[in-house]
Amino acid sequence: MLLFGFLTPSFRRLLPLLLLAGVATGTMAAPAPDAESLAAATSVFLRQYVSPEGNVNYKALKARPAALQTLLRQVKTFNAKAATAAERKAFYLNAYNLTVIGAVVERYPLQSVMKVPGFFDKNLYLVAGEKLTLNNLEATRLRQPYNDPRIHFALVCAAVGCPRLSREAYAPATLDAQLTAQARRVLTNPEFIRVDAGAKKVLVSEIFKWYADDFKAGGKATVAYINQFRGAQPIPAGFTTDYYAYDWTLNDQAR
Repeated sequence: MLLFGFLTPSFRRLLPLLLLAGVATGTMAAPAPDAESLAAATSVFLRQYVSPEGNVNYKALKARPAALQTLLRQVKTFNAKAATAAERKAFYLNAYNLTVIGAVVERYPLQSVMKVPGFFDKNLYLVAGEKLTLNNLEATRLRQPYNDPRIHFALVCAAVGCPRLSREAYAPATLDAQLTAQARRVLTNPEFIRVDAGAKKVLVSEIFKWYADDFKAGGKATVAYINQFRGAQPIPAGFTTDYYAYDWTLNDQAR
């Protein structure tokens, strides 16, 4: 853009973050973001309001919602049709997580999203100009077009039983590496994959039951799929597999 032609390359990279800060304080209007700048601004937000354990400071966001509201406005107006496949995939992953956080903050204090009727399958949210439920967003904008089971470790539905929410937003240029790194973090977490060597048994999240077809699409059984990401800690052959109950308690820092 000629308007910013005089800026140095490093300053241009910082510009989306400066614009976000300006909007949060009411000092300037932000242009419609591209996927990379939205991801950068979302990472700044996540590092401020999400703990290393993946819990969200909903209380602080309820008191100071400006930064979240700015991001959600950008989610609503994002031009998905003009984006590449990688840009859309990164955008919708971030949009899902931001929309969930926004829906919780709107109703906070809240013990669990399961206390909200229709949270996933009835309530509509504006995403890239479309009104979608969270289930629609997940199924039609991520699961069906990309056929990538790793998205199940990136999407976080505001529950303790979910994969840990990353403090780094998903960016088109690094998306594949980020999804693999996130899958490794989740699938080596002993709270998420519970291996009992003495009993020769492993308990896995009910995510593997709810989305069994997604994980089987690559031709691998559950344990074989998990072992792709466990490196030197594979689940031994012959271990039995079962599911532990999903914990729908809110992933709230105030717990």
